[in-house]
Amino acid sequence: MLTVTDVNYIRQEINIKGQSYSTVAKKMNHDVRTIKKYADLEELPEKPLRQKRVARVMDPVKPILDQWLKEDSNKKKKFRRTAKRMYDMLIREHEFEGSYRAVRAYVSERKKDMLNENADSALPLEAKPGTAQVDFGEAPFIENGKLVELPFLVLSFPYSNSFLFQVFRSQNRESFLEGLKRIFHYVGGVPKAIRFDNLTPAVKKIFPHGERELTDEFQKFVFHYGFETEFCNPASGNEKGHVESMVKYVRNNFLLPELSFSQLENLNQTFWVMAEEDRERVHYSKKELISSLFEEDKDSLFQLPEKEYECVRYVEVKADKYGYVKVDNRQYSTSPRFAKSKVLAKISFDQVEIVTTDRESIVLHTRLYGEEMKSMKWQPYLELMAKRPMAIKYTSFYEQLPDKWQNYLEACTIPERQQALRLMSVLLKEHNLSIATEALEKASLYGHPSVESIKQVYYQLINGRGIREEIQVSTSVPSMPPATRGISHYDFLFEKGGIS
Repeated sequence: MLTVTDVNYIRQEINIKGQSYSTVAKKMNHDVRTIKKYADLEELPEKPLRQKRVARVMDPVKPILDQWLKEDSNKKKKFRRTAKRMYDMLIREHEFEGSYRAVRAYVSERKKDMLNENADSALPLEAKPGTAQVDFGEAPFIENGKLVELPFLVLSFPYSNSFLFQVFRSQNRESFLEGLKRIFHYVGGVPKAIRFDNLTPAVKKIFPHGERELTDEFQKFVFHYGFETEFCNPASGNEKGHVESMVKYVRNNFLLPELSFSQLENLNQTFWVMAEEDRERVHYSKKELISSLFEEDKDSLFQLPEKEYECVRYVEVKADKYGYVKVDNRQYSTSPRFAKSKVLAKISFDQVEIVTTDRESIVLHTRLYGEEMKSMKWQPYLELMAKRPMAIKYTSFYEQLPDKWQNYLEACTIPERQQALRLMSVLLKEHNLSIATEALEKASLYGHPSVESIKQVYYQLINGRGIREEIQVSTSVPSMPPATRGISHYDFLFEKGGIS
């Protein structure tokens, strides 16, 4: 069984250095089919070759071959045109009269040239197109009127002096990977090489001679997107000076004074536009528009893999007797039926989903940051409460209920309270408590409502019909002449001749 280090070596030799499958197989004493399998993995795509399959041919067709090589350079090795395929295309499309041997020889020579170029271009500090640097910065924000300090992830392109950035609530590994993934997919490609500081989300351990042990999640991420990693020496942040300067530039020009927001993801959407607009200025030394130089960066990016990487990690946790589990020292509820049982926490940058060991969802939480230490989702507990309806008054759930629900439950008989709790258990699976509260208000217009009437109004509301309006009966009566009684009415009739 090959180790991660072995697989990295295979991909480096074949997909970066351009060695043949058979050459690497001999070096590692493995079957050539094994080498090809790990170099061409679909589940974790390898780094695309930056070499170009070109061969020595007549001068008129060299630019054509070079163009084909450029087109293929950002594709996986198995998807690139071979020298034989190029030879056939030259004959069919360009009436080429040279030999296949000449084409193949040119391919071999150009391969050596490009291998030397690739060795030099691996360092983002040399400002080659398609290379990048990454770092976090911090800035103050005002979230719903409260001052908070949040980190932002910057990916900069030294060649064009351009950048992209996103704000998160933490510098944890899920936010780190989510930020990189967003930028890759927004730009439409993956940088060939990325220089990092020794960030905790990426590096687990630094060895004496510069080797790094990467975190499992970051290693998988690198496998998936196929870029080359470069790390600064310890205490040598100047080795990624471009991104450090760009972190200051972003903070000073886009994030100060404090930006106000209520939804962080809505704010993040505006940063794409800011970065694009910033490129419409002249590069400080190249005297060209940054937007034009950025196109060269984009042309040198690797292709995106077919599938988008899911930036999550799974942690096995055991619930306590109340059904709480701990994730990063914060508590999240599960369900009473999982008390003292093992479950999995599926952790992303903004959510913690509790799932069974078979990956079936139990409950979904917003991930806690800052001073928040406990997240409780009461819906799974309501069925249990329905069996013990008198206990609800002693739970934090009861304290969180709107006054209208507290008053209603207080006025209920025990059977009614059981029915109401079961109804809430069903309603909270579908929507939050606000719609159920509105249904309670409307159903209470004519006194203490039954649980069934609350349910009926609730479904009328979510189906867009609302509650039927009461028929309005007018209380005003038209004015009438005063009524009198007596025999004078009969005198009037006789004066007119009586009744015929």
